[in-house]
Amino acid sequence: MSKPSDNDNTGAATRTVLAGRRAEWTGTPDHPGAVVNPAVWRASTHLYPDMAALRAHPANRDGNFYYGRRGGPTQWALAEALTELEPGAAGTVLYPSGVAAIAGVLLTVLRPGDVLLMTDNAYEPSRVMGRGLLKDFGIETRWFDPTSMASFEATCCDRTKAVLLESPGSLTMEVQDVPALAAAAKARGIVSILDNTWASSLGFAALKHGADISVMSLTKHVSGHSDCMMGSASAGEDWYRKLRLRAQGLGNVVSPDDASLMLRGLRTMKLRLEAETASALAIAQWVEHRPEVARVLSPMLPGSPGHVLWARDFTGGCGLFSFVLKGGTSAARDALIDALDLFGIGFSWGGFESLATPVDPAAIRTASTWPMTDMEPSDTFGIRLSIGLEDTANLIADLEQALAVWAAHGDHA
Repeated sequence: MSKPSDNDNTGAATRTVLAGRRAEWTGTPDHPGAVVNPAVWRASTHLYPDMAALRAHPANRDGNFYYGRRGGPTQWALAEALTELEPGAAGTVLYPSGVAAIAGVLLTVLRPGDVLLMTDNAYEPSRVMGRGLLKDFGIETRWFDPTSMASFEATCCDRTKAVLLESPGSLTMEVQDVPALAAAAKARGIVSILDNTWASSLGFAALKHGADISVMSLTKHVSGHSDCMMGSASAGEDWYRKLRLRAQGLGNVVSPDDASLMLRGLRTMKLRLEAETASALAIAQWVEHRPEVARVLSPMLPGSPGHVLWARDFTGGCGLFSFVLKGGTSAARDALIDALDLFGIGFSWGGFESLATPVDPAAIRTASTWPMTDMEPSDTFGIRLSIGLEDTANLIADLEQALAVWAAHGDHA
């Protein structure tokens, strides 16, 4: 079975089918490639045939047996597959969750006394990390406006060593000019890290657009079934080796059973993303014209903030978007969400099922304001939707009846 290359014309769908399926991981020496999927290798202990083999154990890299904490063929297959889907990557490190991946990367790049710049639309656990874990290690975090290069430049200082980007932001969906920000960071010797969970490598080639390290919560799109957690970080040769050593030093390891589930999800990720994106765009266009709605936050929607950058840089979308209600109260919004039948209430996205959660970004903004300056001050109550694989018409009908509940609540303009 041929391995996809950065330099060939292999399409994304073909890559997701072929990636990580080495013949030696899907068969035996007498029958390489005998099965389709890598087996689940459960092993804490790796054995050596003799002392000479133990003393001559090979270099610290995937594909070489050493000890279970360094993984086995199931984990290696997943890491290799993710690397092959990230143009420009030399390797991928796996972590027990997306938050663990962000922490592992930041603890690799930063040292006491350093300054981290963090986009103001970052995932809340990343913000919590900046105020807690990193502070405890003597690392200062400063936030900047995600849509302002001037804000980024004004926040930089001689101690700035890294910038954490998130584009689009997972609540308010601002798209950042990653190529420009990464270039500005590189000119200052700053490492650029992108949380690329929204689009994944299939929708945005992070390293090709200038980022040094691309982080994903595999829990979302790669899994696709809301039944396991994992994170990843892909990078070029230098940072990959440093990330790998730090992860090993911290004792990070993922379960081979979970790695197998991730590989299963990966094979259909492109098809699921395309279906969820098409449905989300149709629903966003419907929501945009509802009298109850002040603003739809989706970069895929023409005319929305960030759409120009999204159309320029992205090759795919996502089922995740938000909208802001026209006035109202928190209680009215709660009634709307409670009235939904097909949307679960839960903090995730990328699964086959649709979800809805409240969005209240004002309280966590540091360097930029919410609501947006062109919105009414009363338009503060948002809802985030993760669109799954249900029929689009059914989801729209569900939203319509829930909006009627909101309108009947009577405590809004």
